[in-house]
Amino acid sequence: QVQLVESGGGLVQAGGSLRLSCAASARTLTIYTMGWFRQAPGKEREFVAALKWSVISTYYGDSVKGRFTISRDNAKNMVYLQMSSLKPDDTAVYYCAAARFITAQNMARISPDDWGQGTQVTVSS
Repeated sequence: QVQLVESGGGLVQAGGSLRLSCAASARTLTIYTMGWFRQAPGKEREFVAALKWSVISTYYGDSVKGRFTISRDNAKNMVYLQMSSLKPDDTAVYYCAAARFITAQNMARISPDDWGQGTQVTVSS
């Protein structure tokens, strides 16, 4: 099991940028794929991005491809989501998640084992 704590959410104008951070506490993250999901009020949870820790392969949801970038800092056990060209439709609670022994692509198809508490991102028009 891995404990996850997100930070970095806030209010930003459309077209702006924001970086979310996720601190991961685990003995080792090499077996994990880390991901970001989001959920807007009244909508289903949506996959955003994933990164397989050991090989740094990434995968993105169609709605954020080309605008968001997921990355990691191995020394700090941190995962980041750099969000650019933000739109009001990006407004949601963003969750960091982790799952073991899967590819980044498969992260979009499963319900991960471990979740953070979420951080609110609001994009104003």
